Amino acid sequence: MNRTSQPDPVRLEIFKNLYQFIAEQMGIVLQNTATSVNIKERLDFSCAIFDTSGFLVANAPHIPVHLGSMSESVCSLINDKGNSIKPGNVYLSNNPYNGGTHLPDVTAITPVYLDGANLPSSPIFYVASRGHQADIGGITPGSMPPNSTTIEEEGILFDNFLLVEEGNFQEAQLREVLGNHRYPARNPDQNIADLKAQIAANERGVQELQKMVFQYGLQTVQAYMLFVQNNAEEAVRRAIDVLKDGTFTYHMDGDAVIKVTVTINKQNRSAVIDFTGTSQQLDTNFNAPSSVTQAAVLYVFRTLVDDSIPLNAGCLNPLEIIIPESSMLNPVYPAAVVAGNVETSQTIVDALYGALGVMAASQGTMNNFTFGNARYQYYETICGGSGAGADFDGTDAVHTHMTNSRLTDPEVLETRYPVMVESFGIRSNSGGKGKHTGGNGVIRKIKFLEPMTANILSSHRIIPPFSLQGAENGQLGRNSIQRSNGNKENLGSIGTVEMQPGDIFIIETPGGGGFGATPT
Repeated sequence: MNRTSQPDPVRLEIFKNLYQFIAEQMGIVLQNTATSVNIKERLDFSCAIFDTSGFLVANAPHIPVHLGSMSESVCSLINDKGNSIKPGNVYLSNNPYNGGTHLPDVTAITPVYLDGANLPSSPIFYVASRGHQADIGGITPGSMPPNSTTIEEEGILFDNFLLVEEGNFQEAQLREVLGNHRYPARNPDQNIADLKAQIAANERGVQELQKMVFQYGLQTVQAYMLFVQNNAEEAVRRAIDVLKDGTFTYHMDGDAVIKVTVTINKQNRSAVIDFTGTSQQLDTNFNAPSSVTQAAVLYVFRTLVDDSIPLNAGCLNPLEIIIPESSMLNPVYPAAVVAGNVETSQTIVDALYGALGVMAASQGTMNNFTFGNARYQYYETICGGSGAGADFDGTDAVHTHMTNSRLTDPEVLETRYPVMVESFGIRSNSGGKGKHTGGNGVIRKIKFLEPMTANILSSHRIIPPFSLQGAENGQLGRNSIQRSNGNKENLGSIGTVEMQPGDIFIIETPGGGGFGATPT
């Protein structure tokens, strides 16, 4: 087959689904073999396939903030290791300055080779899985410290670490890194178990891609890999064609500002997304690595496409993204970034929707809740209300935009950890009223049965999720502690507290903004 020929429409659909199916198979293996609640129960992981240059080909419908940024991790590996990459190797990376998001999100990358004469000696694909580790060190259990000011305080940084060398798992070397840090990992056994699950997931991807090449031939597979990316590019260009220029400025609880200007080129069906005017690099951990910013942009424009296409590098081709250096959306080492991935990413997405005028703000936070001690480490994100649009209401109690995880089943949570789910329900009337009403948030109460340190890392406790076209804003979120003696303590957007038996941590998540004035 000539790579420059036009794709057969039927085969294009087959390959588009095949690539996505392989990524989904990787995810099933990861879920089934992982041991941590984060990966096995909450599904805080992502799997994807990349071409020989490290560009995204296809992904499973996992975590958007992972999927839009992993390509930079793979490209970094290729640039760093080059010809030293060998069959049977697996590499580990969580470097936020090389495609990572934040340190708990650890990516395992495996090159895909073919055996036999007259076949390429270099990888024909790369597969990768990114999983949120329950703890990767840092100053608080769960590695999501609310008050970190440097990357070192957030945990252990891996930068293209050789995890498997020609089929041999480098456990001793890995344990050395996990333990030899100012703030070491608290449960290396769990880290190792989850990383073995990621290696297994990648191996499934390798096997399935090799089967695909055996069935269809390398030339056809590579040609349709390109066609799938080109098809995604064209779909995004069609979506851009109906958009208008816009600008939006969005203030965050900590006085930081995200400013974005979207300029549409109708002739080329392309867009420039310019974040000039955004706050400079922060002293807090709300800095978002440029890979996270790119992931947010990619997500927004993918959601504007009605067609069923995989999220891939083709979606980025019509987009020029301008991010000022040393801004909070493009920080430099050793900036703290743990909240940038989970909180600032949500603000970027909402600001983009605001600039395009298509959707009010969703809850705009992941309501990151962690607790633990030397024995236990737990992390969850908590759902809230989504924003309304021109022809739809928001949705109650959902994870929005850059996250796509789920809450741990209460029975599993209470079996694995010394806590009780006191209550969990919809927060009525928290969505902004309007012609179309924003979705409602939730109220979640967790009672502690043993002394532990609890942390909350959240947003929209001061600045409400915005509305559009004359509707009402979503309600602010609230964090508080109900002590066993009856005293109540109110917390801000972020906080670290010592919990004692009988104390209850209460999280009330924001509602989404409404869209359009309420009819009179």
